[in-house]
Amino acid sequence: MNLRAIVDLVALLACSVYGTIPLFWFVVHPFVERWRASGRRAYVFLLPVWGGFIAIAFLLMQPFRSAHFYRNWFAWAPAAIFFLLGFSIYRAAFQRFDRSQVSGLAELEPARHRQQLITTGIRARVRHPIYLGHLCEIAAWCIGTGLVALYALAIFAVITGALMIRMEDRELEARFGDAFRAYRQRVPGVVPRVGKN
Repeated sequence: MNLRAIVDLVALLACSVYGTIPLFWFVVHPFVERWRASGRRAYVFLLPVWGGFIAIAFLLMQPFRSAHFYRNWFAWAPAAIFFLLGFSIYRAAFQRFDRSQVSGLAELEPARHRQQLITTGIRARVRHPIYLGHLCEIAAWCIGTGLVALYALAIFAVITGALMIRMEDRELEARFGDAFRAYRQRVPGVVPRVGKN
């Protein structure tokens, strides 16, 4: 296996992970009350289910792993910009979120974790910066490899991600009420506001 084939395989695996994050949340959000009854034990079921989604996506795209829109090592230059942008977004997003919020434990165990709507930092410009970071990483892999399968996974992630964000916004509105409604009107979901606040 040559270097390009190894990179394509790693890219396919990475985008299978990123592309199935919305599917993971589709198992969580509609049934959040049920999962709350289990607390953190819910992950014993949820994480293997997500692993199954990742495996299915990877296997479905595997036959197309050698189909490229283009093959050009120079494409990794703009891809590097998206990688760095994604990592900087993650860094900014994780500064104001603790581990329980990032992992979803604050939602699954609301009585054990402080419930707080974070609207400062990067979240003053975009409500879902972690999802924006995911999209930057997917874009980086797509641009760098030119793989058809990755572009298909990216389209899937955008469509299912839009539905996921709507579901998550409804859940946040139920938890935080008027404060979240005002925040949602003021701050865009995924495409950040780059001018004045």
